[in-house]
Amino acid sequence: MYGNGRGIGQDYKEAVKWYRLAAEQGHLKAQSNLGVMYDNGRGIVQDYKEAVKWYRLAAEQGYWVAQYNLALSYAKGQGVIQDNVMAHMWLNIAASNGDASATKNRDIVAKNMTTAQIAEAQKLARECVAKNYKGC
Repeated sequence: MYGNGRGIGQDYKEAVKWYRLAAEQGHLKAQSNLGVMYDNGRGIVQDYKEAVKWYRLAAEQGYWVAQYNLALSYAKGQGVIQDNVMAHMWLNIAASNGDASATKNRDIVAKNMTTAQIAEAQKLARECVAKNYKGC
């Protein structure tokens, strides 16, 4: 038990409730955090597709944490079809928006890609940034 007298599972459920309220109003950090809750099955049934939905909403608003998590979803094939090109693209974007670990992980993903795939991912990243992350 924690200080409020409730078990930690209840705290996660409460967090999901508040994240959802804020996320549905467009709050990008709440959207990203709700994605994490779905991704990890904290306070809610684990649902990778739902996690991707919330990550994408925040990623399209330029939030690098969500961009990074969306990239990992593509890299692992969780909630989306596994796609190294899309993983590389989102990691590249997250890196350019301030996530130092995205650069390292982008380079790891690149080891499993052809030169043409890397070029495609870089092209898609440039196009995505030019579109302000919408429809990427």
